[in-house]
Amino acid sequence: MNIAINTRFLLPHKMEGFGWFTYEVVKRMVIQRPEHHFYFFFDRPFDDKFVFSNNVTPIVLHPQARHPILFKLWFNYSVTRALKKYNIDLFFSPDGYLSLKTNVKQIAVIHDLNFEHYPKDLPKSARRYLKTYFPKFAHKADKIITVSNFSKNDIIKTYHIDSNKIVVAHNGGNEGFVPLSDTKKEALKQVLTNGQDYFVYVGSLHRRKNIDRMTEGFKTFKKRYKSDLKLVIVGEGMWNSQSIKEKEHLSDVIFTGHLEINKLYKVVGAAKALVLVSYFEGFGIPLVEAMRCGVPVITSNVTSMPEVCGDAGLLVNPFDINEISMAFETLSKDTELRQTLSQKAVEQAKKFSWQKSVDIIWNEIDRLITR
Repeated sequence: MNIAINTRFLLPHKMEGFGWFTYEVVKRMVIQRPEHHFYFFFDRPFDDKFVFSNNVTPIVLHPQARHPILFKLWFNYSVTRALKKYNIDLFFSPDGYLSLKTNVKQIAVIHDLNFEHYPKDLPKSARRYLKTYFPKFAHKADKIITVSNFSKNDIIKTYHIDSNKIVVAHNGGNEGFVPLSDTKKEALKQVLTNGQDYFVYVGSLHRRKNIDRMTEGFKTFKKRYKSDLKLVIVGEGMWNSQSIKEKEHLSDVIFTGHLEINKLYKVVGAAKALVLVSYFEGFGIPLVEAMRCGVPVITSNVTSMPEVCGDAGLLVNPFDINEISMAFETLSKDTELRQTLSQKAVEQAKKFSWQKSVDIIWNEIDRLITR
């Protein structure tokens, strides 16, 4: 079989959510299926490290698809022509974007519909494109993969899609996230926070990540409960992140920017807890990666986060700064609770793996091509 994959988010030095999903799933897929040939569609020069095996042909299609107008050109014309040229049997798109001008079978991974519920979090041009085209992609797809039961139900309700068309393949976590020894934790803290304990946030500085309320909750905690604890924020700005960046002067809040993965393993593993209090998530990979390290989590009681976290963390109302503050206080003071949550976190993380995701996704690819 000839399978084409949208790999435009495999970017050296700047891997975010879509990129890591593509990397973890596609790498396993092509290595484990040497009898099939895979065509990787990039929209710019690629790094050879992303050509995972000799059954992969990398192809650069122009123009670079980084703007709504260019999305249309890339998917509807460049991709469409390439599907025909290379006699493709199926197109797999890990970011959900599809060609609307081909009869080739397609699978879209729709991670979430945050733009339908919080459209003002995005620039007008991106908002207009997503709200116009994602319903079309959902109906055009021969199969939809999504990453949580929450997202599946949301897609069904919002786009009126038959539930049988949607399959859940939960995200996994990078296998480099493992519990750290006390010695390694202390060494990392000496470098990062001058030896002080800290909470950590990992993700983009996007408005829906709720960074403003998280930092306000941390400030309230610090005022109420005198502590040397720090808050480390790992990530880079996205749309509408100016108000977040203005907080870089906050005392005891450390912005690291993007971190290479080998550094990130240590920064997460040495934290007292991970904080992810977004008001909308389709999954929340940092939750799994923190839990793999035995690090408790503070997360939101809405959308997919309770599904991912289980009983391995504290759930809070993401719109209530006082609740967020109290969670900081609870995990800073209650050693026994942290130990209990740490043990539960390791067990909860075992429910999620990239190999499980790949097996589910491949099953759907195989069904579509062979039926």
